Amino acid sequence: MPSFDIVSKTEMAEVDNAVAGAVREMGQRFDFKGSKSSLERKDNEIVILADDALKLKQVQDLLKTYITRRKLDVSALDFGKEEKAAGAMVRQTVRVKQGIDQETAKKISKAIKDSKKKVQVSIQGDELRVSGKKRDDLQDVIAFVKTLGIPQPLQFVNFRD
Repeated sequence: MPSFDIVSKTEMAEVDNAVAGAVREMGQRFDFKGSKSSLERKDNEIVILADDALKLKQVQDLLKTYITRRKLDVSALDFGKEEKAAGAMVRQTVRVKQGIDQETAKKISKAIKDSKKKVQVSIQGDELRVSGKKRDDLQDVIAFVKTLGIPQPLQFVNFRD
């Protein structure tokens, strides 16, 4: 019975490369001279520290640019709210999305079932397994899921006949 998995994984090595590139550019740009702005990754989070809201916006734009250059999806980043930090500085935590949370998995599963496609969907931890009798049905499901507009990058892996 053919099947495939729907997963959401972000390559952390590429995120590291994007952060390093953004930090390198911050060190070279004239508008960041004398600024204490910084950018660093810890586990699945990126911490942005900036002098003020304007610098924070510039660092966010830099990060998004470098994430895109590394061929990652910007929707994998979940920007938290701005917080006051020591002095007059501003801090923001950006979470890198890994895996499909239960709420999103249930939404995708319900949408597939409501589409009346002849497939079975099961939630397995932070991924979904879709199986059906025909390969064409599975390809239709992939096309359908891409049109749902899920706010995080999805990959379709482990396609088996």
